[in-house]
Amino acid sequence: MPAKAKEEQPLPLEPHQFWQIIEPPGTFETAPPEGFADGYPATLPDGRQLLLPIRELPGDGLSAVASLIINQASFAVEDDLASALAQLLQPFAPEVIVGVPTLGLPLANNVARRLGHGRMVALGTSRKFWYRQDLSAPISSITSPDQQKTIFLDPRSLPLLAGRRVVVVDDVISSGTSMAAVLTLLDKAGIEPVAVVAAMLQGSRWRSGLAHWQERIVAPLASPRLARTDTGRWLPTD
Repeated sequence: MPAKAKEEQPLPLEPHQFWQIIEPPGTFETAPPEGFADGYPATLPDGRQLLLPIRELPGDGLSAVASLIINQASFAVEDDLASALAQLLQPFAPEVIVGVPTLGLPLANNVARRLGHGRMVALGTSRKFWYRQDLSAPISSITSPDQQKTIFLDPRSLPLLAGRRVVVVDDVISSGTSMAAVLTLLDKAGIEPVAVVAAMLQGSRWRSGLAHWQERIVAPLASPRLARTDTGRWLPTD
């Protein structure tokens, strides 16, 4: 791991120790020449750092991502990320927050509260009997590549969204396929969000599928895709 890590937080961390503390600026080296071993330090706009575990992707063992699982993070980390998201959203003047399941929902709740909203609108992947097929879209994600799901908008939420400045909140945007499905669903309902926010942008592959939205996508954290070196460590790729 980076040589500048604090002595009181020995590395490598145990799996349950990640996502628990946001460290001061400069705690971790951000570009070690030899690459990263177990964790990648993502940097907030104010320079503070959150150490993320490196997860090897299924396949040939040569690619990996830095992982953020918000419902395993400490409440303090969730609060800091939600606060950063709320600040990034100020220029968009959101009136309604839409949360993407599963891990975007706790963030959406937190962000909506910080913006002074009385509620948020939650999308769902579990079909209720009153949901409609015309307000649904197929969805998949990088973390569950073998699971094809369907995302729904509760028709009872339509009056909350019509004519309002809508912002979509998710935890991570990686390949962009999940968010593209969400935006397709909202388009079916006649809703075009003013912005899309996530706690982290993971790599750059999302840019091609969400090209039309690039100027309206913001996040306080970013992490690259990683490639394994001959020594078994990881270097950023895209």
